[in-house]
Amino acid sequence: MVNDKRVKVTTYKNPHNMRIFFCPIVISLLKKTMEPKTPKDSVSILTDMVLPGETNPLNNLFGGELLARIDRTAGIAARRHSRRVCVTASVNHVSFTRPIPLGAVVTVQAKVTRTFKSSLEIYADIWTEDRETGTQHNAASAIYTFVAVDDMGNPVPVPELIPETELEIERFHAALRRKQLSLILANKMNPEDATELKALFKM
Repeated sequence: MVNDKRVKVTTYKNPHNMRIFFCPIVISLLKKTMEPKTPKDSVSILTDMVLPGETNPLNNLFGGELLARIDRTAGIAARRHSRRVCVTASVNHVSFTRPIPLGAVVTVQAKVTRTFKSSLEIYADIWTEDRETGTQHNAASAIYTFVAVDDMGNPVPVPELIPETELEIERFHAALRRKQLSLILANKMNPEDATELKALFKM
């Protein structure tokens, strides 16, 4: 990959040694030609049982085992939205609200909450099911970021997302604040440019 700062484009070489040029304008045009999607288009659900080899000394599900389940489910959601190979870019947030005991039925539901140029934020809700009543209890939640790539591993544009429900709209706006915060912490954005974050502190 070669960054040409003079013309502000990024070039990639494919297997035929031909250069492919990408720039923000091209990415924007490509996104506009894609059909926008809604969160329900990407919903991915994984239901499984906690087995003996997946528990800690307290006979509760290992946190790492749950993260692996979330990663797989979120990856499928990202792929359903983009119809591209998607790789995990970051685990932005994980919150464990209750232990998941041996033998419990665990459901992970993931869907896209917002898209950017080539990245997708995925929100996962994790539920356990009461053996006798079937009542579901929230056990954890997580936010992952994936990047859509082509066969050469280069980032590619993804379709825009149109939230529909009140919760989807809330998470959609929150995703931009999370994005801006991560860019500020990585020294990739000036805090003065983080309009969504600044709006939180305006009276």
